[in-house]
Amino acid sequence: MKPNFAQMSTKELRAYVLAHREDIEALEILFSRRTPDSQAIIYPSMFTEDGQPIEENHHIIEEAIRQRIDAGNSHEENES
Repeated sequence: MKPNFAQMSTKELRAYVLAHREDIEALEILFSRRTPDSQAIIYPSMFTEDGQPIEENHHIIEEAIRQRIDAGNSHEENES
């Protein structure tokens, strides 16, 4: 008997899919939970086509990473 995927958290479902890679139904449900493209954040390229770094874009991405870390830390503090 399969588990109830709808009741699993995304973290639990991800662990299940990793342990049961042949379970297509679980994989489809996990994929359906992802952020839609319309809500995804698209970051600029960090390099030009010839491989030169784009400093301004590095700063944009570093700031985005910093914000994600801060948001994660805030979330952890609120759960305590």
